[in-house]
Amino acid sequence: MRLRIVTPLSIAVDLDGVGSVRAEDESGGFGILPGHADFITALAVSVVSWRQADGHWRHCAIRGGSLSAEGGKNVTVTSREAVVGDDLENLDKVVLARFVAEADAERKEHADSTRMQLAAIRQIMRHLRPADGEGGWR
Repeated sequence: MRLRIVTPLSIAVDLDGVGSVRAEDESGGFGILPGHADFITALAVSVVSWRQADGHWRHCAIRGGSLSAEGGKNVTVTSREAVVGDDLENLDKVVLARFVAEADAERKEHADSTRMQLAAIRQIMRHLRPADGEGGWR
């Protein structure tokens, strides 16, 4: 199989001869072997692992994204960020912890931004409401 792991800024992995791929989505971990049916799934912040032709396992921490399997021989992972490494323990503890913290910070920023937008809309609506007891706008 051919495995590609890409980010907006780089191609982290582009290998032929991959024997299997392991990944994790919302439902849990799963594996892909050559000949797998076509599908696409959203990935969690996790580690994607693959067995190379020589039998050794390699790993890549990803910051969420998507995985697609096509034609039983191509697997493509797209992610906002990807860190390739041989040390699974380091990827699991250090890199994934950073990815999770960054994702939490982004969720908080998004919630704060939404609150500010709603407050601005409420303020605009107060100025557009008709004045009480009058038929027109204030």
